[in-house]
Amino acid sequence: MTTTRPSTRRTRKPAVAAAPEARIEKAGSFPGPNRDPHPQRGRNGWLKVIEGLDPVTHHQDIIMRITAGYEFPWDYQRSLEFALFRTYCVPTISELLARTGEFEKRPQKRYDDTSLLMAELIEHGYDAERGRESLRNINRMHGMYTIDNDDMLYVLSTFIYDPLDWIDRYGWRRLHPNERLASFHFYRQVGIRMGIKDIPESFQEFHRFKTEYERTKFVYSDVNNKIGTYTLRLFESWYPSVLRPVVAAAVFALIDEQMATAFGFRQGSPRSRAIAESALRARSALVRLLPKRRASVSAKNPQNRTYPGYPVGYRPRDLGVEHN
Repeated sequence: MTTTRPSTRRTRKPAVAAAPEARIEKAGSFPGPNRDPHPQRGRNGWLKVIEGLDPVTHHQDIIMRITAGYEFPWDYQRSLEFALFRTYCVPTISELLARTGEFEKRPQKRYDDTSLLMAELIEHGYDAERGRESLRNINRMHGMYTIDNDDMLYVLSTFIYDPLDWIDRYGWRRLHPNERLASFHFYRQVGIRMGIKDIPESFQEFHRFKTEYERTKFVYSDVNNKIGTYTLRLFESWYPSVLRPVVAAAVFALIDEQMATAFGFRQGSPRSRAIAESALRARSALVRLLPKRRASVSAKNPQNRTYPGYPVGYRPRDLGVEHN
């Protein structure tokens, strides 16, 4: 999508501790996700269900229970990893992460906390008991720091658009327009409940904000490089040592020039990028031949190493809390 005009200039104000003059939006009330959805016949059975749902009022059914949990759980997880990775290209964001010390001391735990809290929202809904508990935990952790509202807006935007871009590029099918709009409406409601202000009211306007923000805020800094390197080492740690150079090469191949510059990383060669993308598309070709998934796996991440067996025996309030 091409930027057609610059986004409206926004004042720098904290997102969590709202300034008196800030516009505070009222969270909308929408139906929660269907806990026992049923697909129609055929490989595209879930897509047929999506076609009949309103992306505004039933965004929790679409983006939570179907797109992320049934149709594209692996792609959704990978794309959110890269979305978070992308946010570390902004010095004010990476500086905050560096101050917390979490990436240096407990990178896996920090990753698992973020991933599982977002998965709880996707799996159960933002107004369900576990969803509200997750949001309270997220807001509690963010409330420990003064965070610029535009930085919060930008991170929220990556949760919307980066998975859409990834799935359209590497997924086993293209996304339906309802899925794209549902993602916007879902995360917009999450953002309102997080106290983020001035969230754009249209899909296109928020995308313009994201594009302009990256154009102006993605710059190299030593702290970007530090947090980016910690994250790269985390990605490598998930695989046997013999494969870690391959993992690093794949990451370098898949990041764009903006990210490589902001991190001070080398960008992968066109050949390495072609190999990485071919591997992702080959995986999608295989998935296309499999039967449709009949059980949601959005909250069951096998790479979670901090909370064994999650969600069995855990509550969202347990995440982000140090245990002795």
